[in-house]
Amino acid sequence: MRYEFRISGAVPDTLAASFPELARILVPEQTLLFGSVADEAHLYGVLTRFQSLGLRVLEMRRLPA
Repeated sequence: MRYEFRISGAVPDTLAASFPELARILVPEQTLLFGSVADEAHLYGVLTRFQSLGLRVLEMRRLPA
């Protein structure tokens, strides 16, 4: 499964390093992180990491295969 996460603000390199499984694209006032998520447990783990690092998820969507 592939997912895209739209994060509020610019995610700096140091925080992006916490998500080695996700690629990053900076857009005005937001950051897009996207990549493969193995299963539901992995997805919840990614969401928990966002929360623990204080990152605000604006949108999450599953990408076509």
